[in-house]
Amino acid sequence: MVLIEKRGRKLPFDFEKEGATMNRMATRLCNVSIATLLGLIASSAFAQSPAEFIDEASAKGIADIEVSRQAHQKSESKEVKDYTIVVINDRTTANQHLAKIAKQLDLPVAPREEVVEKAKALMPQIMEGETYDEAYAASQVKTTQEAIDQLQQEAQTTDLPEIKAFAEETLPKLQNHLQMAKALQAKS
Repeated sequence: MVLIEKRGRKLPFDFEKEGATMNRMATRLCNVSIATLLGLIASSAFAQSPAEFIDEASAKGIADIEVSRQAHQKSESKEVKDYTIVVINDRTTANQHLAKIAKQLDLPVAPREEVVEKAKALMPQIMEGETYDEAYAASQVKTTQEAIDQLQQEAQTTDLPEIKAFAEETLPKLQNHLQMAKALQAKS
């Protein structure tokens, strides 16, 4: 213990006790800083540039269109065929809208061939046979929920009014697809 003069008075100062308090404060400050930094990294990990969003959303749309075309050809169910027509029409319109936004904003999007290749990689493999409709419905529930999540995330993080408007227009359609896919899944 040492005596330290403060305002003309000598006060006892215990380095071990005060040092431990300072260490705890430094540790807390470090932990808070790390938590803040991790939060910033996590939020930016989900943020995409507008061009990346358009490329990825277009690829997912193409994959959804192609899987739905296959289902339309392979399924015997009228409900599945009706659902596929809705998905193909809505996703085609959405992709056309994305292309229009990209052109309007002069965004450097990937070439169509690259987007199609990415779409092929995203297409779920659906088995043949009696369980085809069931597998297709389950796949649609999963991929549509992922598309909704992506679009909601982009709508919250983008500063571009064109993409916000696209999200407002497209989200209700995707939510309708999700309800329809869940209904198909329940019937299977």
